[in-house]
Amino acid sequence: MSQSIHQFLIPVGEAAKRTGPADKVVLSSRVRLARNLRQFPFPGTGKKSDRLKVLDVLRPAVESLPELTERFSDTLDNLSPMDKQILVERHLVSREHAARGAGSGVVLNREETLCVMINEEDHLRMQSLRPGLQLREAWQTLDKVDSALEGPLDFAFSFDLGYLTACPTNLGTGIRVSAMLHLPALVLSEQINQIIQAVNKLGLAVRGLYGEGTEALGNVFQVSNQMTLGETENDIVERINKVLAQLIDHEENARASLLEKKSSTLFNHIGRAYGIVANAHCISSKETMNLLSLMRLGVDLGLFPGVQRSLVDELFIITQPAHLQIGLSEKLSAEERDLARADMLRERLKHVHRPAPPAKSDANAGLDKGAKS
Repeated sequence: MSQSIHQFLIPVGEAAKRTGPADKVVLSSRVRLARNLRQFPFPGTGKKSDRLKVLDVLRPAVESLPELTERFSDTLDNLSPMDKQILVERHLVSREHAARGAGSGVVLNREETLCVMINEEDHLRMQSLRPGLQLREAWQTLDKVDSALEGPLDFAFSFDLGYLTACPTNLGTGIRVSAMLHLPALVLSEQINQIIQAVNKLGLAVRGLYGEGTEALGNVFQVSNQMTLGETENDIVERINKVLAQLIDHEENARASLLEKKSSTLFNHIGRAYGIVANAHCISSKETMNLLSLMRLGVDLGLFPGVQRSLVDELFIITQPAHLQIGLSEKLSAEERDLARADMLRERLKHVHRPAPPAKSDANAGLDKGAKS
């Protein structure tokens, strides 16, 4: 391997400047497909020798795709725990995949918009990622990749059930359509629980920052389809698009309502958040995420004139444990990380002035347009 994962990945500061539709609320869109080879057992039940054979079949097939001409490709047992955690913190691989070793691999394109996990829960988990609300575009990319692989590979498929997968909830199309949403106003206005219940009733799942079983750090929620059987891929994409449009409206309405009816409380939350992250001498990643979320809301509402949203989005990532340690080129204990994180935040925010409540017209303008990255 000629290039390490750190040399290959887009610098976080550049990645944070990527923009997309409705990115004030929708951080990213992702479409994932699960596929398995007919002649091999699923990764969870197969032997190590089976996984190695699957890797030998799939890796060259994936690497041959035109979309992956410029790529990073490696086996997980070649990556350090820190390398794997970097990929998790950037949402390029799942936490489950990062725990894998021999027989598992990852292939990633230069733009970080296409990532393929080999021998995760299924033999093949292909995912297309886009900034903002771009589910249709992500699906079009992945559909093309899936069609290209279906020729040379013999996928496990049933005419009655569709594509066969390790987990029954992925049976059928094998598609998982999701978006990461920043919903601080719905949390502050205590509407988030009823919103989650309503979304669940529509057959969608709402999870935390790193997927199933994780909490919504930084007021970030992941919304995705739960079932993949009985609907076409396009129908699933369109159905989730409609729900996301409603969630965006709910969040924007909650922001407007807080500005109108509880502006002092809102500015107090944002001001306190700034005060802590800009002045703390010891701070955990969890507290940092939650406070940066409020700062991001403040940027969107025009409370930090001249501050780009991309600064906060960059800090979201580089204050995570693995990115923090890579940036400092040393392995740190939890306490040392909390001290180093606070040092970094004070340095990066030293030119950011405390939030100033905007004039009413300015606040409304910020709400309408959002802060440009």
